[in-house]
Amino acid sequence: MSAPLRVAAIQYFVRPVASFDQFAEQVRGLLAAAADYKAGMVVLPEYFTVQLLTLGKIRDPVPDQIRELARQVPAYCELLSGLAVQHGIYIVGGSIPGRGDNGELHNDCHLFGPSGSHAVQGKLHMTRWEHEEWKVSPRRLLNVFETDFGRMAVAICYDVEFPELARAAARKGCDVLVVPSCTDDRQGFLRVRYCAQARAIENQLYVVHACTVGSLPMVQAVALNYGQASILTPSDFRFSRDGILAEGQVNSEMMVLGDLDLDLLRESRERGTVLPLRDSSTTAEVLSTLEEQRL
Repeated sequence: MSAPLRVAAIQYFVRPVASFDQFAEQVRGLLAAAADYKAGMVVLPEYFTVQLLTLGKIRDPVPDQIRELARQVPAYCELLSGLAVQHGIYIVGGSIPGRGDNGELHNDCHLFGPSGSHAVQGKLHMTRWEHEEWKVSPRRLLNVFETDFGRMAVAICYDVEFPELARAAARKGCDVLVVPSCTDDRQGFLRVRYCAQARAIENQLYVVHACTVGSLPMVQAVALNYGQASILTPSDFRFSRDGILAEGQVNSEMMVLGDLDLDLLRESRERGTVLPLRDSSTTAEVLSTLEEQRL
């Protein structure tokens, strides 16, 4: 029997910073607190790095600001990689704009292991704002990450609204789906939250949802944030009531902690009240014979 995995989902408060070091101090403080709570994995939210936009020319066109932010990737990676090794912890580093091989701009989530290992999951579906205003392009590859506790995958914000991605990850043996998000209003937040909870139920997965909160009213690219971090479970006996293991207070700066019983999760896929992951093979067969009928 394996020990539970303690995870920390961060409700990250974005605030203006005067230097990269000030940004780093906020991140270091959060990671130290998570380590004190014996977390084995910490999840930061999508675009929590937008704080660094306040170091640049905030009146420049938004696409120029986002491209300038991409220049911070080396310093961001050095910071989080060092903290992962220092605390012996897995860090899902939210996201930061990054350049592709062809020069296109992407929205990338960097993952850091306690051994110093480093991997990347790019966002696969762009929101209208990202595509039309920020000129950010999608990545094309969904990754499954092997860790000491098992397999996991990352669905960045809007990506969780496409159920095929989580289903593919679950069929590849993932027990945990991580959802870093950044949403500016309640409707946007709830789209992500409801879909995250659906993915947990459909695929008998744990879903860890981290959010940005706070505001940067001087920065057009991301003026407002609405969020409530959570750790979600399948909806079945022996899991948390309502399928919510833990959740934060809306729009507060805080850390949400929970212990993931991975043995229980795997058992539920064999002996749960319902077996949606196993029974999804029937759905695939039905869809292959889809017919149209006129009434």
